[in-house]
Amino acid sequence: MWNELKYIFKLSRPRFWLYLAGPALLGMIFGVTETSNFLTLHNLAVGLYFLIPANIMLYGINDYFDRDIDEENPKKDEKEESYRSSKIVDSVIGLSALAAIPVALSLPQRVYPLMLVFLGLSYQYSAPPLRFKTKKYLDSISNGLYAFPFFITYTWLSGSLPPASVMAGAWLWTMSMHTFSAIPDIKPDREAGIQTTATYLGRTGAYGYVTAVWILSAAAMTLHSIYLGTIFLIYPVLTTLVFYLDIDDSRAYWWFPYINVFTGMVISISGLWVLVHG
Repeated sequence: MWNELKYIFKLSRPRFWLYLAGPALLGMIFGVTETSNFLTLHNLAVGLYFLIPANIMLYGINDYFDRDIDEENPKKDEKEESYRSSKIVDSVIGLSALAAIPVALSLPQRVYPLMLVFLGLSYQYSAPPLRFKTKKYLDSISNGLYAFPFFITYTWLSGSLPPASVMAGAWLWTMSMHTFSAIPDIKPDREAGIQTTATYLGRTGAYGYVTAVWILSAAAMTLHSIYLGTIFLIYPVLTTLVFYLDIDDSRAYWWFPYINVFTGMVISISGLWVLVHG
């Protein structure tokens, strides 16, 4: 049992936990107007859902439906593992998916459509019949699921959707991040007959797409805040450097969790400063 629990921990991609939990935290920070509304047990419970169960659900579904092709995936080494089915593993993934129900029921009805889209994209990104991850451009677009924890918590606490420019900027950011993450997989995905945005465009085209979409993301954020737009401009600059300095794609891929945590921390601290000091 201990080995299975360790496997589930690794399956959940702890390096990437903040890709869901981070946006949820940002939605809370920018969605509340008073610190007393931020530091609550309810907020903590919702945040913990997006930190652990949501990640187990998302990556468990992904690895289950990718189990046949992951044997050729170079990422499935010491950092990630291929799917290993067992009663405990399957049960934990199932319970993690069901955890969305009490979380959703604890929130106001206005967030239900957002929660449904998040869960739908989380499943159909990897699972048939749609399996967005195997369809060029749709794989990128559907990765907007990572922005939904922000949309959900912001809408819950503020009473309205985030500004349209912020929603667009966040969705565009996730689209680009997905395609950048898929560049190291171009060879194994092509060998497995999977068409993604990255395999369709090729390495050079994918870098061009990633850079262009991240520029659009920064532009959308600038419409709301020049400060935010400036932070988001870091990403197209970095991908340009990675490409022209011919840095190994897999090496650069593992830098970005740290870069994303850093930029998220800067935005979070800024939001908390405004929340506390006005």
